[in-house]
Amino acid sequence: MNKTIFEITKMDCPSEENLIRMKLDGISNIANLDFDIPNRKLTVFHSGQIDQIEKSVLELNLGGRKISTEQTDQTEFIENANQKKLLWTVLGINFAFFLIEMTTGLISKSMGLVADSLDMLADSFVYGISLFAVGATLTRKKRIAKLAGYFQITLAIIGFVEVLRRFFGDEKLPDFSTMIIVSIFALIANGICLYILQQSKSKEEAHMKASMIFTSNDVIINLGVIIAGILVNWLSSNKPDLIIGTIVFALVIQGAFRILKLSK
Repeated sequence: MNKTIFEITKMDCPSEENLIRMKLDGISNIANLDFDIPNRKLTVFHSGQIDQIEKSVLELNLGGRKISTEQTDQTEFIENANQKKLLWTVLGINFAFFLIEMTTGLISKSMGLVADSLDMLADSFVYGISLFAVGATLTRKKRIAKLAGYFQITLAIIGFVEVLRRFFGDEKLPDFSTMIIVSIFALIANGICLYILQQSKSKEEAHMKASMIFTSNDVIINLGVIIAGILVNWLSSNKPDLIIGTIVFALVIQGAFRILKLSK
């Protein structure tokens, strides 16, 4: 592994950083980019020759100049390690609540909880997919965001079919107290996940944005299930539960299209 330091005299803000990242995207021998915007320095960790990288930096006309190249034993990078740690954390939280909400949803006959559990499962897959994107090129990150979007759409279609089946079938009233209590705990868990994701220095990257969009949707969904539980008890009807189930999958599709937009 080699470490090459560039001085970029016109690198004044994150917009120049993103421009450089996009320019260097696709150069396979780059392992990591470390930006020091205040000091206008870029450190590139790479294997092999620097020629192609240096040429790309110079072509940006940002006042790029190579300062030094030296060998390094560094193979793990703090930014990537932090991303992996926080993604594993939110993955664990979401998968645990998938199991909790699916179990309690089936027991309590709540479509809202079942729908939210499937959304939690989708998030778990998204975070798992995002783990493979850490340290990857911009192209690969966008490809992963696209995969996540299509996965959400597929899940939403399955959910709509189940809502229709329950709407026209003879279903018992869901247990409103279970709906409310479990959703309150899920709301707290999603709030923690959203806070964790927002602390990432790489939150503007496509695969990290995808993770935050899913989690933001979850917070809205949890509030909806709580309201539906109150209405089920008040109206003695399962319709509020089915309505929130429909809304959940509509939000899932909306989030999926936002993810697909990021992947373009």
